[in-house]
Amino acid sequence: MKAIWNDTVIAESDDTVVIEGNHYFPPESIKEEFFKSSETHTVCPWKGTASYYSLEVNGETNADAAWYYPEVSELAKGIKGRVAFWKGVKVTE
Repeated sequence: MKAIWNDTVIAESDDTVVIEGNHYFPPESIKEEFFKSSETHTVCPWKGTASYYSLEVNGETNADAAWYYPEVSELAKGIKGRVAFWKGVKVTE
């Protein structure tokens, strides 16, 4: 799978985990140069507290377009530390 934003591959892996229609990429598959830590956090009742990254690609920023769970509930242990995308990021094969 590939995650693409602003005509650039920002993550690529054949080892994604799909939950609620979102592909969660392993942390080593993201191209870190495009990811900037965000102060945003949200809470999912069954997964835990999500942290976010903003994407910076080709001089453009997509705020909070990627998220991950640094710590998860027992039910979500398969996605701990993995990164998922939204806000116009295309995930494709």
